[in-house]
Parts: sequence; structure tokens; C-alpha cells
Amino acid sequence: MSAEFIKILKKYWGYDSFRPLQLEIIESIYNNIDTLALMPTGGGKSITFQVPALAKEGCCLVITPLIALMKDQVENLRERGICAEALYSGMSFKDQEQAINNIIYGGGKFLYISPERLLTRNFMSYLDYINISMLAVDEAHCISQWGYDFRPSYLRIIELREKFPKVPILALTATATPSVVKDIQKKLGFSKKNVFKKSFERKNLIYRVRFSENKDADLLSLVNCCKGSMIVYVRSRRRCVEISNYLTIKGIKSTYYHAGLSPQKREEAQALWMSNKVRLVVATNAFGMGIDKPDVRLVIHLDIPDNIESYFQEAGRAGRDEKKSFAVLIYNNTDIKNLKKRISDNYPPKDLIRKCYESVCNYFQLAVGTGEGQIFPFDLIDFCDKFKFNAIQAYSSLKILQSCGYIELTDELNNSSKLTFTMDRDDLYRFRIQNQEVNDIILFLLRNYTGIFTTYSRINEKEIARKLNITPKEVYDILVDLSKRKIVSYIPRKKTPYLIFTTVRHPKSYLKIKKEVYSKRKELFKRKIDYIISYATSEHECRSIFLIKYFGQKDIKKCGECDVCRLKNKGLDESSLLYLKLEKDKIQYNSFGEIGEKKDKC
Repeated sequence: MSAEFIKILKKYWGYDSFRPLQLEIIESIYNNIDTLALMPTGGGKSITFQVPALAKEGCCLVITPLIALMKDQVENLRERGICAEALYSGMSFKDQEQAINNIIYGGGKFLYISPERLLTRNFMSYLDYINISMLAVDEAHCISQWGYDFRPSYLRIIELREKFPKVPILALTATATPSVVKDIQKKLGFSKKNVFKKSFERKNLIYRVRFSENKDADLLSLVNCCKGSMIVYVRSRRRCVEISNYLTIKGIKSTYYHAGLSPQKREEAQALWMSNKVRLVVATNAFGMGIDKPDVRLVIHLDIPDNIESYFQEAGRAGRDEKKSFAVLIYNNTDIKNLKKRISDNYPPKDLIRKCYESVCNYFQLAVGTGEGQIFPFDLIDFCDKFKFNAIQAYSSLKILQSCGYIELTDELNNSSKLTFTMDRDDLYRFRIQNQEVNDIILFLLRNYTGIFTTYSRINEKEIARKLNITPKEVYDILVDLSKRKIVSYIPRKKTPYLIFTTVRHPKSYLKIKKEVYSKRKELFKRKIDYIISYATSEHECRSIFLIKYFGQKDIKKCGECDVCRLKNKGLDESSLLYLKLEKDKIQYNSFGEIGEKKDKC
């Protein structure tokens, strides 16, 4: 079959050969063997399920938590003439039906879906009509409670496995420790261990760490030494804007990206950067998943991430074209102090967690024994103001309660507007005759949204405006007016998290905060923070070796290029190292002139 796989690769992607390990993974999953593939960021994970799926009969079900990745990959597949669809939050019922019909009747080869939507009653009913060839589980580390990004919804993927026991699973992740690798296979019900692991070593990516008392000035020096595309990661949304404005004032074309921006603003920022209209984007960790820009020359972290996994993945967005690139971490003592404080912020006292649960039940006026299955839009800031909680500790408490199974708190979702008619058909007909100015929009709603008389339908004001040749503002005003006149019930689009009660409300004293959810994960979180602080402050071990051994890989050679290696290559003793640390402005190993043409020290 190797020749057939290469033929598919050439036909749809234009390549004559696979990258290392891709073919072995493809052959494994094609032969219906459950497979776990560990491939670093930019290693070509998507090819490993897309090629065998095209060689198999039926449709590949791709499970991923990343809506941006879904959209990007579906668009890319369609551009290659491959039928692919995605189901995600915000789609109208009509769009969902169309997507499913394209899969069932149109020979669709790929259906992307989030784990939260996977086991809904509607979707499970669709599965009886879809010939599933294989399951691809992206970001598979999310299924492990010992992973850095555990998501309870991933644990239910095994239910799909039980429904289709003969369908093979390909689990994919860029970052997993040996214990997480073992846990992934167990949680997904692998019949036997089967792991393909690409080396985590990136010979073209040079790691540097820099202690700084003036981060902004040092950032500017590094940016001025680089002529290529760059990403600057920061922890907060406010800092995103501040750093981008600072660089713009200094003559560096930049944009910023964080989860608080509207979808349109995020898309605009991403497009500017991807098209090289600006060469630098300042971003939180919301940026980067599923974004494949090969020519990133420099990734800078102005804040220390919580763990090695996050840092390795974000830094790994540099140099995907295999050309020389740099990943730089800039830190100071305040960063370390703040990072250690995150342990108590992320794992507040158990009494505070119980108090938060009781307060959130009171916030939604739920009596003991009620609330199971109820869904509420949730304003964390308003909740904290009313009940006098620290926002970070309240959010962390809710996430712990989620892991314990009491609630589910979604990330911020751009929820589509919803509408249903509250007037019966006969009265509506008379209303239309008497109010011809709104007849067109009512007819459009009736013709395009099935079931709109019996339940809320998701609507798209922009689409309605385009079809009726009016503005979205006019559509909004008309629907608000119809709602006031009791013709419709209209809930405009809004961006908000949702809180779902997965059980009835329990008395506060009955809450069980499991050891594996709280104390064990707290200790794990502390170990991860200690490790990345050690990475930042270490002056004796090659940066590449320090990072890669974390993922269980051994026998790695020194890179010879990181700040530690360059100092040791100069034959400096410990007293010289200390002197250079104190005289940081004179340190030659901080030169990034090799990135561009400029040869000045940075």
C-alpha cells in the first residue's frame, strides 16, 4: 500500500515523499491497529490521518477541541477537492443538517467535531447513517488527568468506541510525558500498546533564555535583530495591547491577538500576520493552535508559561520550514514569584471551593435537589462582584468542581442569535398583511429555519441582511421591534461562557472533592511549575537536553547553540558565568544577529 499512499500524497498535497514516521503511522492505522502518534508541533500530524482516510471506504471522524483548527483544515481539504465538514458551536440547525447530509449522501471523507458535541442525542442519532472508517483524536493529551490540559469531555470518547468497537483510533498529540502516553492508551481502550514517537529534537530551533530587568527594552533589541516573522507571547490580554502599541511606536509593524477580541478582529489580526503585512503578532496562548506558518524565525515569551508542555508547543511554532530559528524566554524574579503564586490561585482551599459551589447555585436560584441538566449564561465578573470572590480563585474553584463532575463551565463561545415565533400561524398571517414593511424578513425566517414555531432556531443576521439587501443593523432593529410586539422571541448573539449543572444541587457539606482531582493534581501542577522555573534559571545544562528529557527521550546530544552551550564552548568557569550574568548588557551569547543581516549585539 505504500505506493498508494504516496500517490494520494502527490495527488492532493503535491509531495513526493513522507516526512519521517508519517508512513509508519499511516500503515498502522490503515491496518486497523489502534495507534498513538507523538509528533512535535509542525511535524505533519494531519497527514497521518488524512491520507489513510482517503484510502479507506467511509468517513473519518476527527475529534478536536479547536474550532479554529476545524475551520482551517476543512477549508484546506475543500481547496484540494476533498469533501469535508465540521460541526461546532454557533452553527444553525439548517447548517448542521446540511453538513450531515453532505457526509451521508455526498461521499464526505472527513467530519470534524468537538468532544462536547460528540455525544449529544442529535449527533448520536446521525451516526447510525454514517459509515465511519476511523477515529482521529487530536490533542489526545486532554484525555489524561495527568496531562497539562485535561478536559473531562474527552473521557466520554470511549463511549463512541463502545458503539463502534471495530473502528480503529489514531490518537495524536505534540506533547506527552511517558505517564500521559500510557494513560491515553488506557482511556481510549487500546487493545494493545502501539506508540509511534518522533524525536522531540529540533536541530534548527535554537533555545535561549535571558534574565532581564527591562523586558520592553530587551524585547525591542531582539526584534530589531530579526528580519523574519515573529510571535511574542504574553500572559494577559492587557499586556498584548500594551506591547503591540509599544512596538508600533518604535516603528515595528505589529498586531495583537487574544480570546477577548471579536471573531472578526481575531481573523483580521491573523490574516495580517499570515500575509506578512505585519511581521510580528503579540498574543496570549489563545493564538497558534492549528495555524501553520512555516517561516516564523523568532518566538519570544515575555512571561514564563505554567509548564514545559505549553512552552515547548508554543516555542515550536518557530522554524517549521526547517530553517534556523530562535525561541527566547525573557524572565525576571517577579515572574518566578508570580508563577509560584499560581499554585494557590489554581488550587484554593477546599472550603472556598465548597463556598463557591453554594454561591453559584444561589446565583442561579437553584434549590437543593434541582438543576440537573440546566444551562445558564455565566458572567464570572458579575458573580464575583455579588459574592465577593477573587476572580482567579473563583474560576479555579469552578474548574475543580467541573473535574469532580458537578458542573461544566464552557470557554467563551460566540453564540449565534436565536429566534422563535410566539404568535400562532393564523395571527401571524394577519399581522403580515397589515405590516408589509416587515413581511419580507418574516417570510425569509419561515422559509429558511425549520421548526421555528416550536423551538428556538439559530439565525445569522448577516446572512439575512445579505439576502434581503439591507444592513445587519436594520435586521437587528426589526427583530428587536418584533420581539417587543410579542411576534417573536429574539435572543441576540452574545459572547459568553455557559455553566451547565451536570447533577442536581447538593448541600455544601455533601460535596466530595476527590484526592486525584485536588491534592494529586495540585502536586502535579507544582512539579510542572518547579520544572519550568528550573529551565529558566539553569546555567549548566543544554536547553534542548533540558526540554527533551522531560518527554522521556534519552541520549540527546548538546545543541551547541543555546546560551548555556555557547558559554561553555567559550570555556568559561563559574565565576565568569556569574560575571556575565551581572553584566548582562555585554553578553555576546545574547546576539541574534544571525537571524537577519544585522550583526549588532542584542
